[in-house]
Order: sequence, then structure tokens, then C-alpha cells
Amino acid sequence: MKKRLKMKDLGVVLLASVSLLLTACNSKDSNETPQNESNSEPISVISREQGSGTRTAFVEITGILEKNDSGEETDNTSEEATVQNSTEAVLNAVSNDKNAIGYVSLGSLNDTVKSLLVDGVEATAANVKDGSYKIQRPFNIVYKDGASAEVLDFLKYIESDEGQKVIEEMGYVSDVKGITYEALDSNAKITIAGSTSITPLMEKLTEAYKVFNPNFQVDIQATGSSAGVKSVQEDSAEIGMVSRELKDSESDLKSAVIARDGIAVIVNKEAEVEDLSLEKIKDIFEGTQTSWK
Repeated sequence: MKKRLKMKDLGVVLLASVSLLLTACNSKDSNETPQNESNSEPISVISREQGSGTRTAFVEITGILEKNDSGEETDNTSEEATVQNSTEAVLNAVSNDKNAIGYVSLGSLNDTVKSLLVDGVEATAANVKDGSYKIQRPFNIVYKDGASAEVLDFLKYIESDEGQKVIEEMGYVSDVKGITYEALDSNAKITIAGSTSITPLMEKLTEAYKVFNPNFQVDIQATGSSAGVKSVQEDSAEIGMVSRELKDSESDLKSAVIARDGIAVIVNKEAEVEDLSLEKIKDIFEGTQTSWK
């Protein structure tokens, strides 16, 4: 009788051990599953709207924009991409989605998102200046031939060392030429329209200009690069802001490069990715690479 009791007890112990082992295995599996699922979660691609200077420059540099033998252009940005109409909207979208990726002007970058290395190079003004950071573009302004003396005076201020210092302080690449600004004491009222990427810089430039010309008045409209060009052509603005290379169709206007800017590729702060190649960026924004796995 004693022997049977011992065998029964041994069976209970074995049963309990097997149960414990199965529970441990199941627990391990349940811990690993979310990580595996996380690695395969779809990428949320955030892009700018058509007509945006930032989008035009980005798709050209990364090769997303293709030209055929006839010169016709095709923007291969994924149809699944979420389109945002301003720099601020892109920053908000990426900061609120752990799987998101987007792009913004370097000068507009803030700590709500993470900027990626591109081919191992950080997006900084210094790296834009020496050419090692490849995703970069000019900041142009356009205006009509025969612009007023007051408009030309504001442009002189931007090109002066005082104006270029503002550009440098905002994190863009400046071009100091040893030109000192001499105030005109302007009391003009002008409209400046165009790129949402250039708008924050233009606001700082006009504030600094008013130190020399306190009666100067300006209406700055963030409408997009192409809209800014159209505003000048149609005489609804004196100056247009264009954050890309100018097109042949815009050659009827005079232009000047006021700064150079990098385009930062951004992800959510929780994202594990730190560095992407230009080729991989192209794949993601075209939709051929659809997960972070």
C-alpha cells in the first residue's frame, strides 16, 4: 500500500512539473510575439503635397521622381502615403505615429521627432555646407523685374552680413560676403508668399529688418512654393519664397538664393532605426519597402 501511495505522489509531482514547464514556454512565447509583430508592422509614409518645394526637392534627390526620354516626369511616391500640406503637419503626424517616416526642412526640425542619418551622415548645417549630406536644396526668393526700391532694399538686407547672420542662427547655410546693410528707413507694406519651409526664416528676417526700419510692414503667407511663384506672377505678392530649384516656366521672374537647407528624414522618437541609405529611403517612399522588419 505504501508503494502505491509513493507512485501516486510521484505522478502528481511529474504532472505539476510538466504543467509548470508548459506555462513557462507559453509565457516565453507570449513575450516574444509582440516583438516579432512590432518588427513587421507597416511603415506609415508621410509626404508633402504636390507643389511643395520640399517634396519637389526630396523626390528629385532621392530618385523618386523619374524622367523619360521625352522629359516627362513621374513622381513615384506611394499612393498609400499620407499627404500633409505643411511642415508643421508632417512633424505632428510623425510625432504621433510610432511607425511613421517623413521629411522636413532642417531649420524646422525639433525635438518631437528623430532625424535619421542618411548614408551615415547627420543632417546638420555643417554637413550641408561641405556637401557630405546629400539631401539638400536652395532657398530661393523670386520677384519681378522693376521691383520697387523698398522691395530691393529688403533683399539687400537679406544678402548683407546682418541678414546672413540671422540665416546662420536659424540653422541654415549662409553666405557671408562682407556686405554691411545701410538702412533706407522704409515704410513700405509688402506681401511675401510661398514655401512653408522658408516661412519661419522669413519671419525672423523681417523681424530683424524692422530693427532698422520700424515702419516697415509685411504680410507673410505660407502657401507653398508653386503658389508663391504664381502670386508674384499675378501681382498679389511682391516676393515669392521657393524652397527648390526654379523651373524653366518660372524664368520670367528674377531670383536670388538666400540660403541652403538640408531636408531631414524624420521618424518617431520611439523608432529603433537610426540610419538609412538613399536607396532604402527611395524604396520606402515608393512603397516597395513596406515594413520596418
